[in-house]
Amino acid sequence: MLFARSGQQHTTLERREARLAWALCLPALLTMAAVAFFPLIWTAWESLHVHDLRMPWRGRPWVGVDNYLEALADARFLGALAHTAFFVVVSVALELVLGLALALSLHGAFRGRGLARTAALLPWAIPTVIAALVWRFLFEGPTGVVNGIMVGLGLTDAPLVWFADATLAWVPIVLADVWKTTPFVALLLLAGLQNIDPELYESARVDGAGPVQRFLHVTLPLLRPAILVALVFRTLDAFRVFDLIFVLTGGGPGTATEPLAVYTFNTLLQDLRFGFGSALSIIVFVVTFVLAWVYVRLVGRDLLEGGR
Repeated sequence: MLFARSGQQHTTLERREARLAWALCLPALLTMAAVAFFPLIWTAWESLHVHDLRMPWRGRPWVGVDNYLEALADARFLGALAHTAFFVVVSVALELVLGLALALSLHGAFRGRGLARTAALLPWAIPTVIAALVWRFLFEGPTGVVNGIMVGLGLTDAPLVWFADATLAWVPIVLADVWKTTPFVALLLLAGLQNIDPELYESARVDGAGPVQRFLHVTLPLLRPAILVALVFRTLDAFRVFDLIFVLTGGGPGTATEPLAVYTFNTLLQDLRFGFGSALSIIVFVVTFVLAWVYVRLVGRDLLEGGR
């Protein structure tokens, strides 16, 4: 009887603690529902209607998935998707390579290491809009800084019109993003490097492994979780790129550099097609969610295997 009463009291205590935990979490859950879930549900509902503020007399008739079918058949949408994918692949690849090189250079012991690490993070601390304006100033016009340097070094005979060419316009976009976010990648990889036991390098050195072999067989395998985490953050962030391209090129010339986020913005706030723009927003959300789910599964599996 004594043990039965003790078990009942323990169960009752657990239930009280569970109710208390839910009561404490409820305000945060309600806030998340109000801030995140309600706008998402409203946007999804809006995407199932025709809502064009240019023609308010049409009302908001139900069209089901017609907005989504229109988006998937829209050449401009497919072009924006291709531009986004190109930007993600090129910028993230460069940031991972340069971020790893920067992290390795900051990981060693040298005088002024703290100051060097602080200076390396400064580009990441600058607001994106300010960074975009600076890079636009560097590349804009025939008398821009970059054109002056290239002509002075004899790399080109005449100044290049960067923002008027569909191909050249990507150069300042990618460079600005790489310059701004490489320090963030380096910070994540530097944290991973500091978790590697130095004795592993010493053992590999004793076994006759050179610097390249130690990097390939010790650093990279143990740094893989940190690389995957950096890849997750940067891919998701790059896929939703808006402010950098909006300030630098506005998606131009024409729509040559227009990503999905800028196309959605133009559809919603310039063309005032709220129904179609909401469908574009949901598509961006779904693609981003799928990418996040895949990456989280990869990171979780890698961390699980690394812990064995």
